[in-house]
Amino acid sequence: MKLEQYQHAIESSNIISKTDVYGIITFVNDEFCKISGYTKEELIGQNHNIVRHPDVPASTFKQMWQTILQKKTYKSTVKNRAKDGSTFYVNTTVFPILNEEDEIEEFIAIRYDVTESVRLSEALIAKDEELEDLNATLEKRVQEQTKALMELNQTLEERVKEEVEKNREKDRFLFQQSRLASMGEMIANIAHQWRQPLSELTITLYQMKKVYTKQGNDKDEAFEESYIHAKRIISKMSETIEDFRNFFSPERQSDFFMLSSVAQEAIDIMRGTLEKNKIYIKLDVKKDVKIKGFFNEFSQVLINIMNNAIDAFNGINLKKRLIYIEIDTTTQGDAIMRLCDNAGGIEEGILDKIFEPYFTTKHASSGTGLGLYMSKMIVNNSMKGSIVAHNENKGACFTLTIPAAKE
Repeated sequence: MKLEQYQHAIESSNIISKTDVYGIITFVNDEFCKISGYTKEELIGQNHNIVRHPDVPASTFKQMWQTILQKKTYKSTVKNRAKDGSTFYVNTTVFPILNEEDEIEEFIAIRYDVTESVRLSEALIAKDEELEDLNATLEKRVQEQTKALMELNQTLEERVKEEVEKNREKDRFLFQQSRLASMGEMIANIAHQWRQPLSELTITLYQMKKVYTKQGNDKDEAFEESYIHAKRIISKMSETIEDFRNFFSPERQSDFFMLSSVAQEAIDIMRGTLEKNKIYIKLDVKKDVKIKGFFNEFSQVLINIMNNAIDAFNGINLKKRLIYIEIDTTTQGDAIMRLCDNAGGIEEGILDKIFEPYFTTKHASSGTGLGLYMSKMIVNNSMKGSIVAHNENKGACFTLTIPAAKE
């Protein structure tokens, strides 16, 4: 009598099924029918895969069979699909039942419904991700529009909530890959958000020219030159954002260009900022070289290095401020570019860390530590070259070596 009471208690509070050694259902209780939506007649004689959810990988069931065929108990939380297509989750324990010869005679599975718990957990995870996205958005420091667009590293301000684990190389690699994916998503969001302001700036600039011309100033060469320069800057920023939006795309197309042209492009973009900070820049082309890669990305590398030099100059009292850019070739014919300043150099203790992700000596509101890391990625991965830094003549020098183009 007690055994029957126990059996009734278990069957009424749990979801139970039995199968033969081939996985064919031989028994189900009312609770199993209730949660699956099938009748007993529809289930008996069917393979237990009838409630298998297509999202569950085959390896999961392979592991289960390996376990129970070894006469061991298998436990897991399983995702199933009901007759009406809905999903339900059950904590499952599968027992092999042995006969007198110690051979498997059948399998019995006892389950209890955890669907609501799983859904609450998934909702909590989704809410956490939503909050993380919101925090990342709120943590962006939006500065003056033109400067923020010219200095791409300023638009990459993302607050890092986790530390890079340095004890295990594998963990560190996975951490960096995760961050790169986040950066790719963030850059795409930035590109989307800035397209409209850029379009409005272009329209406003045109309207200003139209009003100015109506006032009889159509022959003002200085205004026309400023107008053309402003349009060029807006166009360049739009291209740069688009280039970095596609930075992680494997379908990007590289192109051939002269090393001097990309250097001159970066200088032209930075000219106003350099003049404002009273910095003289000299471009010395000893021997020009054609290279293959991504023009705008490489231009951003040079802009980033110049921005770092400007920040260094602003921290010291120096009348003669100089950034020197030299273009030449190596003995093997590859391109070499050196960018040097006289801003005091980099502390020797951190020279080997400046290209690490999220390492920065700037205040939290002024830098993320991603600029030189992204620059190294561009030079090493996109340009198939190398970038190193050292101190020389009371300043910092960055040497970029790029393979010469082979058309």
